[in-house]
Amino acid sequence: MASADHQGSPGNRRFAAMAGAFFLGVFNDNFYKQAVLVLAVAAGRTDLQGLAVTVFTLPYLVFAAPAGWAADRFPKRNVVMAAKVAEVAAMVAGALGLLLGRWGLTLTMLATMGTQAAFMSPAVNGSIPEIYPEDRVTWANGILRMVVTIGILAGIAFAGIALDRPGTGLWGLDRGRLWVAGAVLAVAAAGLLVSLAVARHPAADPSAPFPWRGPAETLRDLAATRKDPLLAATLCASVFIWFSGSLQVLLINPLGLQELGLSKSLTSGLIVAQLLGIAAGGLASPALARGPRWHRVLAPSGAAMGVGMLLVPCLRLLPAGLALPGAFLLMGVVGFAGGIFLIPVESFIQTRPDPARRGAVLAAANFAVFGGILLSGPLSNLLNEHLRPTSGMGLVGALAVVLSLVLGAAVRRAS
Repeated sequence: MASADHQGSPGNRRFAAMAGAFFLGVFNDNFYKQAVLVLAVAAGRTDLQGLAVTVFTLPYLVFAAPAGWAADRFPKRNVVMAAKVAEVAAMVAGALGLLLGRWGLTLTMLATMGTQAAFMSPAVNGSIPEIYPEDRVTWANGILRMVVTIGILAGIAFAGIALDRPGTGLWGLDRGRLWVAGAVLAVAAAGLLVSLAVARHPAADPSAPFPWRGPAETLRDLAATRKDPLLAATLCASVFIWFSGSLQVLLINPLGLQELGLSKSLTSGLIVAQLLGIAAGGLASPALARGPRWHRVLAPSGAAMGVGMLLVPCLRLLPAGLALPGAFLLMGVVGFAGGIFLIPVESFIQTRPDPARRGAVLAAANFAVFGGILLSGPLSNLLNEHLRPTSGMGLVGALAVVLSLVLGAAVRRAS
């Protein structure tokens, strides 16, 4: 069935609908989250960055087991549509919080957004092996990663552009905040409509029991991956790349706004440059990580990403006219190396588990990944409090070089 889907247009249309629904959700998540982070930094509340990341990430840990169960127990299309309904409700609350300047309501909305994303992720990623045969999963992931990256970078870029809208609008409210509030509501509604076209596939395991022990079930699933050393080592590599990427974003915002004195749009543009690099690296990765020795790209690409970050402190030595182009160039290089690293790791985690347990394993992987992302919040606050953002980026780069070499060697041994 999967092979037939690949050969004809029906499979591509189903994949396009799933990718489109995911794209709109990712755009909304990052558009709103970046708007909140930029407003926090602009208000002198850099500490709220770490808190925002924490409340968005915690649902991935708390609800990992139910999210994996839902992806196995029900048709994945149903899970995606339910997540989209939740997204619409979350965006209503988030728009009000943004317009009224209520940080409590805004952070509550981020937690709700994280919850619906936690349920949607295993369903979307688990659907790719249902649509395409195993030898095309890496290709599909490369396309999906490009689509998702475009969604992330568009969300981040347009957040800065929207917030830079001058003056006031309806009811005397800040025009930039009005644009953000209107956009998130419109995109959430569009995502719900697109989800109606997602492919219908039967549930992978309709008799799967509900994981009443919650995170304890997820920890058990993670511990079970030790029976497969290659899967366990690849999970560690996934945690590393996502932790590193989250930490970089939390350092780039103060780097642009505070150290380089950039506008909100240009600051978001630095993240866009990195994400464009990730998209390009994701497209190049299937050709570089082909065959059973796919893991050979991990150590060099991870080390290249770290070296790019190590060079960021050198921006302080450049003339004023060269510092900004240098920052954009380095962010692009870091993103390109990260994209090459990311795609084969994600593809292996999708195809390795037994199909009946794929949702649970993907949810456990999310649990581990977002545990790493959760740590990036307080760590970024610590680095921003005691170091310049450029120095913090260099320190993270040195750590990335060491960890990528260690993880690359561990995956090679496990294979």
